[in-house]
Amino acid sequence: MTWPMAAAGLWALAVAVLGAVLTNISPWYKALRKPSWQPPDWLFGPAWSLILALAGAAAYLAWRDAPDAGSRLMVLVLFGVNGVLNIIWSPLFFTLRRPDWALIEVPLLWLAIAAPMWLLAPFAPTASLLLLPYLLWVSFASFLNLTIVRLNRPFGGPSAPRG
Repeated sequence: MTWPMAAAGLWALAVAVLGAVLTNISPWYKALRKPSWQPPDWLFGPAWSLILALAGAAAYLAWRDAPDAGSRLMVLVLFGVNGVLNIIWSPLFFTLRRPDWALIEVPLLWLAIAAPMWLLAPFAPTASLLLLPYLLWVSFASFLNLTIVRLNRPFGGPSAPRG
């Protein structure tokens, strides 16, 4: 195993573990009104595990296929920014109990998936395609986040949902 492969695997594992640790299915969350089409809570862990494994593979392939040092640096920056934005969403939603703030962060996360897809496609088309499930899942999760905000607002004030 090469160090870029190990680093990509550690990146995916770190994002998955930190996201899981920062996701607290508390009484507050359980009390939120949610749409009937929301997947069951148990599905989110396996879905994120698969998505982040594919993203880790994409990071490795993009690094491997990068034509020069500048492109490799771009890969590191793109996946670094993506990991940070992915991790930030959970404490916004679950710890701070601010689905509305998490919704504001979502377009940045979406762009942090779409940008690598676009920028990596010329030299790492397989890496770009491996990010498609991630983009689709975040698009779906964004709509779910929006729906939860609409069903439960306002947040953060005296009449905010408690738990």
